This record gives sequence, C-alpha cells and structure tokens, in this order.
Amino acid sequence: MKREGIIMMAMLFILSAKSQTSLQKLYPVSFSNVKITDAFWKPKMQTVASATLDACVNYTQNKTGRIRNFENAAKHTGKHEGIYYDDSDVYKAIEAIAYSLKNYPDSELEKNTDQWIEKIAAAQLPDGYLNTYYILTDINKRWSDMEKHEDYCAGHLIEAGIAYYNTTGKGKLLNTAIRFADHIDSVFRLQNKPWVSGHQEIELALMKLYHHTQNKKYLALANWFLEQRGHGYGKGVIWNQWKNPDYCQDGIPVKDQRNITGHAVRAMYLYTGAADVAAVTGDNGYTTAMDAIWNDVVYRHLYITGGIGAQGSNEGFGKPYDLPNGTAYCETCASVGMVFWNQRMNMLSGDAKYIDILERSLYNGALDGLSLSGDRFFYGNPLSSGGNYSRSEWFGTACCPSNIARLVSALGNYIYSTSADGLWINLFVGSNATVALNNEKINMTMETGYPWKGKVKLEIAPDKKKYFDVHIRIPGWLNHPVPGDLYRYESSNTEKPEIHVNGQPFSYKLVNGYAVLSRTWKKGDLITLEIPMKVKRIKSNPAVRQNEGRVALQYGPIVYCVEGESKEYNSKNVILPPGAAIEVKYEPSLLGGINVLHFNAPVVTINEDGLSVSTTNRPVSAIPYYSWNNRGSRDMQVWLPSQIRQIRINE
Repeated sequence: MKREGIIMMAMLFILSAKSQTSLQKLYPVSFSNVKITDAFWKPKMQTVASATLDACVNYTQNKTGRIRNFENAAKHTGKHEGIYYDDSDVYKAIEAIAYSLKNYPDSELEKNTDQWIEKIAAAQLPDGYLNTYYILTDINKRWSDMEKHEDYCAGHLIEAGIAYYNTTGKGKLLNTAIRFADHIDSVFRLQNKPWVSGHQEIELALMKLYHHTQNKKYLALANWFLEQRGHGYGKGVIWNQWKNPDYCQDGIPVKDQRNITGHAVRAMYLYTGAADVAAVTGDNGYTTAMDAIWNDVVYRHLYITGGIGAQGSNEGFGKPYDLPNGTAYCETCASVGMVFWNQRMNMLSGDAKYIDILERSLYNGALDGLSLSGDRFFYGNPLSSGGNYSRSEWFGTACCPSNIARLVSALGNYIYSTSADGLWINLFVGSNATVALNNEKINMTMETGYPWKGKVKLEIAPDKKKYFDVHIRIPGWLNHPVPGDLYRYESSNTEKPEIHVNGQPFSYKLVNGYAVLSRTWKKGDLITLEIPMKVKRIKSNPAVRQNEGRVALQYGPIVYCVEGESKEYNSKNVILPPGAAIEVKYEPSLLGGINVLHFNAPVVTINEDGLSVSTTNRPVSAIPYYSWNNRGSRDMQVWLPSQIRQIRINE
C-alpha cells in the first residue's frame, strides 16, 4: 500500500474516533491533587519512599548492570548485562520515584534520577530507537522478534517520562519517550508493517501519551496495536517455538475474545489499554469483549485475595475453578494489573463492582508482595505455605519491586473520581483533595480508621454553594465476597451502611453500588458513613475442589490467614469449625498495627504411629494475609478445614 493511502486510512480512523461518543463516565482525580493522611497507607507510602526506592536504586545502579547498559549504549561499546527486558525496570523505578517525589520531595534522589535520565537520553539513536539490548548486541536484529519486549520497554519509558514531567516539570525523559513512540509509529503503523507485541504495555502507555499531548496519532497507534492481534502475524519464540499465541492473548482478535487465557500480566496490560481506547473512541467491540473476559476472570479464575494466575508454568491462567493454594502463582505484577484494569472498567461504567475487585487486589494480592520493612518482595503470592517460602531482596526478573512501589506511591489516583454530575468516593483512605467540578473548586477531607474500623467522615467544602451529587461506594463485600458465585458467605444477612449529613440521617439512592447523595452542598458539610465491620466466613464454589470443606476469614476488605506457631501448632492442622466464636482485637505493636482475629480451635496432632490423630483445643490467631512472612518463614494457610476429616495426615 502506498504511503499516501496509509496516511489517509489513519486520518479516517482519527476522524471516526472523533465522531464517536466517548464511553467514559468517570475521570479519576490525579494523585497530585490528593494528600494522603491515612493511618494505614501513609506509613506504607513513607516506607516505599525510603526503603523500597533505596532497594530499587541500589540494585538498578550498583548491584546490576542496568544503568551501565545505558552508559555503554551511549558509547556503542561494551556488552549488555542482564536480560533483554531490563531497561523496563529502570523506567518503572523512575516512575515510582516520580510519584514518591510528589509526596516526599528528596533533592538527592531527584538529582540521581536526573543523572539516570541523561544517560538514557544519550543512548537513544538518531532515529529515536532506544533499547540497550539490541544496541549492544546486534542493532540489525532490532524489531525481528516480537517477544523481545522492545515495545514493552518503550511503554514503560513513556509512562516514566509522563510521570517525571508531571512531578518535576523536566521534559528530557518525556521527549526521549516521544521520539521513541514516533519511531515506532513510523516503522509500523505508517508503513502498515504487521507487529504483535509479545508483552503488552505499549497500548496503555500510548493512551497516557495521547491524553498528555492530545496528539491523536498516539490514539491511532494504540488502537493499531490492539487490532494487530489474532491475525497470525506473530513471529518469535511464543509463536515459532512454543506454538502458543494464547499465551500473549493473540489467538483471536481482541474484540472476539470472551475468555481469559495465557500470561496474567500481559492480559491485564492489554485489557487496560483496550479500555482506554474504548473510553475515547466509543468502540463497543472492546467493551463487549472486556465485559465477557472480566466475568470469566472474576467468576471462575479469581483467588479470594484478588490474586490471579494459578499456574507458574505460564505465569498465568489455567482451567476454570482450578485454584490450587500452595502452588498459586498470583504474581504481584498481576495484582497490580488488576488494579489498573478495574479502574478503567469503573471509569467506563460507573459501576462499583470494579472498585470492589480493585480494593480486594490492592489490600491483599498486591500489598502482600511488599514486606513491612519495604525491602523484601514476593514475586508469587501463594495462599498456603509449608514454611519454605519467603520474600527476596531482589529478583533476576525484577518487575515486581518497582511495580508495587509505583502502585503504592500513586495511591491517590484511585480514591476519588468526578463526572458531569458530581463527585465519586471509591476508596476509604484518609486524605485531603482538591477537585474541579464544572470549573469550580471543591475541597474534600476524608478521615477514617479503615480497614480496621468502618467509620468514615467526609467534609465537603465547595468555594460556593452548589447542587451536585456525591456518589459513595457501598462496599460489595458487605453482602457478597465478590460478584458471581465463585465465593459466598456462610451467613447471608443483608447489611447496609448508615449515612448521615451534618448529623442527620440521609436517604439515598443506591445506583450501581454507589449511594447517591443529591443536595446543595456548602462549606463545612459533613458526611458520615458507618460501614458494618464483622468477621465473615467464606466458602468456595464446590467446583473449586482445593477448598472443599474449608473456610476463609475476612474482616472488612482484608483477607486473613493463620501462621504456624512453632511450639503450639502448624497452620495446616488448625480446624475452624462452624460457629466458632471469633474475637477481633486491634494490636498496635504487632506487624505495624493490625486487627487480629482470635479464636479457640481444635488443633490436630499426628500421633507417633503416623496413622492416627488426636485434637487439642488451643487459642489461635489469624493475621491479615498481606502481613504474613514478616516474622520469619512460618507455615501459613488461608483456607482452613472446618472438619477433622479435611486434615490429610501425609500431606
């Protein structure tokens, strides 16, 4: 096809996109307009700003060759150290640093990051290409293997460039990213050269670049990448050797996909990008696909912790309802991706069920990947352990440390949203925020003891009296663990929060999981929300054979587990019978301050003959799942047997 024809097709796409009605209903309030004051999250953000970023900088700059790769690439000399996708870890670290600098300014950290950026920019080739692996090995082989993460690294460069510019106002990294994006556009879309990303990320990053620059070619390029999938274009190890295009969601076109397949992180990044494109273009083909895929994930493949990806063999999804606990992969990055994707789905729909899943992944599956000290990490997050699993200082493939760092540092992005008719409260995180609603400024202050307590106070202070709606998410976990029938509570009592405005009960409508409070608001108006907080016993769908006869415990949004006590009991031998009384007690000196669940339970002892058992009632404590493995490598269980017959003597 001639170049003129290609350009005309691109222009037609842009005009078509412009003519379609946007599907986006909600617009998140940026973290830069939100100051976190929360007793639960602020200490974690401070730990990330110090210990976690120190670890990222130390391993990126000193203990591995990631920065040296850029130095050598700039000089076109030396060998490449590490793995071909290691550039992305540098970019993710910079993105996390950018968010953290907004919250906790650090002149030395910023100066060091500026030096990194100088080295990155110096390594870029004149045509805009930037990838240290190919620059230092064989530049003639660039863009020859779709699995080699060139566009994945480019995506993380774009995200880092935007984040660093937004925090510091410095544009060198962003300009470097734009040059790389323009190079990719010129090589592929404008030349109509087929290319399937082996590891998705470029799509969502291009949409961020589109929103930042308002340049529609990045929207067109993001959509082009989506439309490349499912047509047999794939070339590289995934397609040629593994013969498994479903691994990277390339078996059929995105708009025809209805079931989750393959690598979990790749899938999350892909569907986040698809939601971003749909939000702008109004393309229902993407939303139809994502609705079906989301249902498949949540109804058949979701761990109670919000983790996804049962299998280590493909770092991803297995058969429906096959959710092993001890070998659960549940990569930290996949839970981070669940936060990304579910936020976008909420933006498209205004439905609280997506924030319910986001919250579950955030407080459990993702947060578990970070130690309380901030310098140890889980790559995978199993739901049971024999005591031989522990966090690591670092990984050869080091995506998870910087990924959890950037998520926690940017927490403010997920708390509030706006729409044409009002404000939306998604997460209950103590904070101060300034929001623009129809060109008028509204200040908000939220105070809460969540997730340990259910009382939330929200002060609304518009510059002048104004009529609008305040949408407050009513947590779905009050009455159902998650949408669908994968999990259920043993007791099905319906619970409803109380809402008061200025001390008076307020009658509200419940729309898509949000309480809608409609009135004329003025400075000092105070909303109080009382969320009932009780211990919930959870049962699995019988199709999840691994949890047969077992129960899990939840309090608020937090999933609990039992860690073994060496002199008292092994966690796998603890039985939680029906009707067991459970006491909730806040213990400020334990594991950073947590609610502990205390109960008396039969504990099985295997007798000396190895064939019979006896039981003794003992006091047992359950702790939040995210906090396990912070007191040494103890055994652990999320799903506890409710009857002695569920104890397997030789397990």
